[in-house]
Amino acid sequence: MRTLAITQNITVDGSIEMLTNWFDPQGQGQMDMADVLEESHRQDRRADALLLRRQTFEDFRGYWPRLTDDTTGISDYLNQVQKYVVSSSLTDPQWENSTVLAGDPIKEVTALKAQEGGKDIVLTGSISLAHSLINAGLVDEYRLFVYPTVQGRGRRLFPEGYEVPRLKLLDSKAFRSGITLQRYAPA
Repeated sequence: MRTLAITQNITVDGSIEMLTNWFDPQGQGQMDMADVLEESHRQDRRADALLLRRQTFEDFRGYWPRLTDDTTGISDYLNQVQKYVVSSSLTDPQWENSTVLAGDPIKEVTALKAQEGGKDIVLTGSISLAHSLINAGLVDEYRLFVYPTVQGRGRRLFPEGYEVPRLKLLDSKAFRSGITLQRYAPA
């Protein structure tokens, strides 16, 4: 059984929606992000599938493949990784290594997880899909890059009324930028 990991960039107050400038996908201005990027690439090597909802996929597709001077290596990874797009309306993903999952998301993701020999499946962004998979009990790991900022608003990974049984801390790392990585699994 493959691991389904939700990887999110998140503020201290739990927002994952980027309504202000707390997150920059190519770095944080003058901040040294080399150690965060190194950790991100370590996680990428353990994954061979990226799971996205249509809107996040289209946002990624409109940004990453077009970069010609990406020194982070993120665009190279995103171009080569197998991308699965949960959508009932998208028919042609128009990005290499992309497959549209048009059926019931819970059944589709359950089938992906059951595939033999695959590496991790990572979901990022795609908050409504994340909520559905959390509710269905399909998430094996939460990887939260916590940014030292409070946004005070925005959608959350665990909105009011959501309850997840006790989580077990797998790892915690602090980076030079003040960002921390908190990895949890259902207990």
